[in-house]
Amino acid sequence: MNDPFFPEIAIVSCGTLSLEVNYLKKIGFLGDANIFYTTPGLHENPRELEAQLLKNIQKAKEKVGNVIVVYGGKFCYINANEPTRTMKKIIEKQGPTVKRIQSTHCVDMLAGEKEREEISQAIAGGDKVWWMTPGWIKFRHQVFKGWDKGLANENFPRHTGGAIVLDGIGYFKQYCAEHPEELLEYSDWMGIPIQACPLTLDRFKSLLIEQARILTQG
Repeated sequence: MNDPFFPEIAIVSCGTLSLEVNYLKKIGFLGDANIFYTTPGLHENPRELEAQLLKNIQKAKEKVGNVIVVYGGKFCYINANEPTRTMKKIIEKQGPTVKRIQSTHCVDMLAGEKEREEISQAIAGGDKVWWMTPGWIKFRHQVFKGWDKGLANENFPRHTGGAIVLDGIGYFKQYCAEHPEELLEYSDWMGIPIQACPLTLDRFKSLLIEQARILTQG
């Protein structure tokens, strides 16, 4: 039976967030909604991202009438060859039955800007933080496909507050217990410490519900 928030709605999501979306499906929050994933880490390849996104939206439309896209707007799709082509425009062209949750990127889906500032202050003393979700741990080699140590050195060490994983599913603790050497190697490659900030998925849920209501109630 469908959850009352998601009647006849399909989800098309970035694969990096599959851990959170699958968790919400497991606990019954999404009812029996059909879920389609793109490959994690496609923000580095906008052409492939768009191709997979449109293909999955079409598959979703064939299943049900309404589709919620779980992708950020500002940072997930940057097309250097066509700067005016944005995620917002791509979704709008799919018609009124397709809506995207309103956030800038996956990290923003789990914790808004104000909450991230509070977390940064509490954990990193307000220093600059490299934010991650559990998917950035699990799908590391896809998210950072093509990155070498030199590129890592150019990007990560400036984040003096280290890397913080916004974890609403208890993934990081289990990963630390099962793969401590991999985590240490990951941290060494980044050149900064990695730690987790447990939180709820309440913000993510509210963003999904917001679009579900727009689709079903107008």
